[in-house]
Amino acid sequence: MNLKTLGLVEFLNYKTMYYDKIDFSYVQKSWDILSSHIKTPFVIHIVGTNGKGSTGRYLASYLNKIDKKVLHYSSPHIKKFNERIWINGLDVSDFELQKAHEFLTSIYDEELLKILTYFEYTTLLALYLSKDVEYLVLEAGLGGEFDATNIVKNDLSLITTIDLDHQSFLGNTIKAIATTKMRSVDTKMLVGYQVHSEVKDIAYEVKKQIKEERDLDIEIETIENFNKYTFAANIPKYLQRNLHLVIKCLEQLNINIDLKLFEDMKLQGRCQKVSSNITIDVGHNPLAAKVILEEFKDKKLTLIYNSYKDKDFKEVLNILKPIIKEIFLIEVDDDRIALKSELQEIVKDLKIKELDKLEFIKENEYLVFGSFMVVEKFLDEFDYNL
Repeated sequence: MNLKTLGLVEFLNYKTMYYDKIDFSYVQKSWDILSSHIKTPFVIHIVGTNGKGSTGRYLASYLNKIDKKVLHYSSPHIKKFNERIWINGLDVSDFELQKAHEFLTSIYDEELLKILTYFEYTTLLALYLSKDVEYLVLEAGLGGEFDATNIVKNDLSLITTIDLDHQSFLGNTIKAIATTKMRSVDTKMLVGYQVHSEVKDIAYEVKKQIKEERDLDIEIETIENFNKYTFAANIPKYLQRNLHLVIKCLEQLNINIDLKLFEDMKLQGRCQKVSSNITIDVGHNPLAAKVILEEFKDKKLTLIYNSYKDKDFKEVLNILKPIIKEIFLIEVDDDRIALKSELQEIVKDLKIKELDKLEFIKENEYLVFGSFMVVEKFLDEFDYNL
């Protein structure tokens, strides 16, 4: 198969989306080639466990509203690949993606095109497309130091909430995970809301490591007050905490703050209402479950749920139990999804009523939760639009 002749859709269908180990050298080599052809804008790198997508989109949306040219790169997508690359207020067009793909295939040899993963190649597409903007808001994937997004020098790093997740890649302790993520910093890090106080201490340990190993004297600023600003009531509390990090970033850029500009910003899949009584959220780990519990603490919901098998779905359901009236386990056809029988055992042990079929009742409130894939399946199966 000659990969250079494939259109982008066919090419991505060929690529490996998930992998067992990370080899940073191939994507670094790819960037070394691409960087000789383009100039990168001001790079804002976002790393953390939860809150990367919402922090990035709020930041990019604010910059767009004040007429700055900005590209926001995020992952994964809910409905369409184009969602991953958002330029000046719009998802990238199919035409722009194809032109970027044609350029990359013209500068890379067949061997490199073959070995790059889905996420690595997508990152390179975003970097190429950022050549005409002022700001690149670059969301890391699961990692930090060896994440594909770290091939480009970052001018500012935003550290969102860090918790246990992706342990097989990042380590089994908060220290190991935070260290890996923060070692991606090149210039300055802004540390946002944390559930583990040790994360802030780890930041200064990483600063020392970077000084010794790379002779870089990075700066650190931590946010201590997450009640400094009052936002519109329709913005969930956990998103308000992310907005404090966004504002701190805007201040670093010497940009004036107008809180009203945040009021009508819509975030896909983050506590998003798709109807008057249906909320979707792409959260999938215990930390995400805790913020959902906080948001709906006085309600009883019908939970529409499924989970990746490598997530702690028992703990997720245990956390959410106080707000679950009943649960419907939506079927998702993917090898990475947990066995329905395992989920049913946990539901039974927690004494949660399981529904055999889903019927929407006007008086009930529904929450779709579990991952991007779960939300996508729900939207497709029940014909809801974002």
